[in-house]
Amino acid sequence: MSAVTATAEAAEETVRPENRAWKKLKANRSARFGLILVAFFIGIALAAPILPIDDPIATSWSDVRKAPSAAHWLGTDEIGRDILSRMIWGAQASLLAGVVSVVIAVLVGVPFGLVSGYFGGWTDQAISRVTDALLATPFLILAIALAAFLGPSLTNAMIAIGLSAVPIFVRLTRGQVLAVKTEDFVEGARAVGLTHVAIMGRYILPNVLAPILVQATLTVATAIIAEASLSFLGLGQQAPAPSWGSMLNVAKNFMTQAPWMAWWPGAAIFLVVLGFNLLGDGLRDALDPRET
Repeated sequence: MSAVTATAEAAEETVRPENRAWKKLKANRSARFGLILVAFFIGIALAAPILPIDDPIATSWSDVRKAPSAAHWLGTDEIGRDILSRMIWGAQASLLAGVVSVVIAVLVGVPFGLVSGYFGGWTDQAISRVTDALLATPFLILAIALAAFLGPSLTNAMIAIGLSAVPIFVRLTRGQVLAVKTEDFVEGARAVGLTHVAIMGRYILPNVLAPILVQATLTVATAIIAEASLSFLGLGQQAPAPSWGSMLNVAKNFMTQAPWMAWWPGAAIFLVVLGFNLLGDGLRDALDPRET
């Protein structure tokens, strides 16, 4: 009977941190609001193919720059395309760029950070110096340079943004590994003869995932802004495919005649970035073991 009780208590201790983090996240009003915003934009992006909306690339010369109305809820653009449908389909490009870019950055940056922090020595020096050099270049400038080198397309823009964000995750992971690798459980794993790969994978990586998750959420917001900037410059999503950044590029020429062309994509970028930032801040508080 005591063995069963001990097992139940151990299981409770295992799930308790997750339950506590989830309760703290739900109790955070700003984090809940951010989660609602993110879920809303993800929902409309996924539902775009089945929503009863106009073709986002269909033109109508009789509806050029029409103000919002019952026929076109958000108005039309310079060649009569429905802005609402372009906004919804453009959400796919922006969210895909944000998520894929961060996945690239994590998959490349975290292993380098693990190796740098765990082994130290000349390996750490080499990786850290390259990371410092890349961090000395502004993120957006580096993304623009890489996108211009790779060529204008949404895929190349995602690669450029992801590679530009790699140094952020290298630096973050390295710092977390330096703090964890001196813990007793890591020393114990070394003492029983586990390989370096096993120690990094089983004992170090799980203990540094929380700050990486928080940084990834915040970096998605940065990547969405970067994708909009690249599309605005003509280096991202190419016409006639919709993108919030390219919509703003066109709208700048009609600010007095059709200001609604800039209102909606600008508002969408603001809201989705706000959502990811609020969610990231909430995750940071919820996953911080020092917070009660």
